[in-house]
Amino acid sequence: MKKVGIISQARMTSSRLPGKVLLPAGGKPMLEHHVNRLKEAGAPLYLAITDRPEDDPLEDFAKAHKLIYFRGDEDDVLSRFYHLATRESLDIIVRVTSDCPLIDGALVKQGIDRYLAEGDDRVYLSNCQKRTYPVGMDFEIISYELLAEAQKSAVHDHEREHVMPYFYQGRCDCRILHVTQEADHSSERLTLDTQDDYELLQTLIEQHNAPSLNHAGLSNLLITHPEFLDINANVQQKVVPPI
Repeated sequence: MKKVGIISQARMTSSRLPGKVLLPAGGKPMLEHHVNRLKEAGAPLYLAITDRPEDDPLEDFAKAHKLIYFRGDEDDVLSRFYHLATRESLDIIVRVTSDCPLIDGALVKQGIDRYLAEGDDRVYLSNCQKRTYPVGMDFEIISYELLAEAQKSAVHDHEREHVMPYFYQGRCDCRILHVTQEADHSSERLTLDTQDDYELLQTLIEQHNAPSLNHAGLSNLLITHPEFLDINANVQQKVVPPI
């Protein structure tokens, strides 16, 4: 039986919205919503935190919520994933980011199940390279074998910082699989990176019971309330640079 682990990277020093993952919404920090949503994925969750003093509150959060964590280099996020996965003897690694407080754990579980069904350690599977789900539902799945290869061979700064470009930018001999849905909701933004994002997520959580909704329910809520889409419509998603 292969050991699957979900690793969520977290830090307090966001350039656009410092401390964002611990901002409150509905009486809980955003990171707690993130953790609770991922319980449906059916795999243990680990936090990959930086070793900067500013991130001590994230260590405190992990301890308070009985989460296993690893602290390492701020910019070399790939090494954080690798050392955590090595220490915890993970065979399959699911990468998520802590700025997705409404990520759909059931959707992540579907991704894990599909990955396992492939039975191929040379697969990179994600729902965010060929995007049809809202920004904020992102997950990427690889084997420990591939992660160890990237740790050894990834040399570009953006490969180290963003963990997965080594696989989907053509530098790895692996098979790429996309998880998509028929309806295209890629224009919807449910991630937390700016004050406008925070305003939208806070509204959805506190006034529309967003934590009880799956990805389809959240998309339907945005469609029926187009004014919500206007709140963070001007936010530009950061993109990973090409090699």
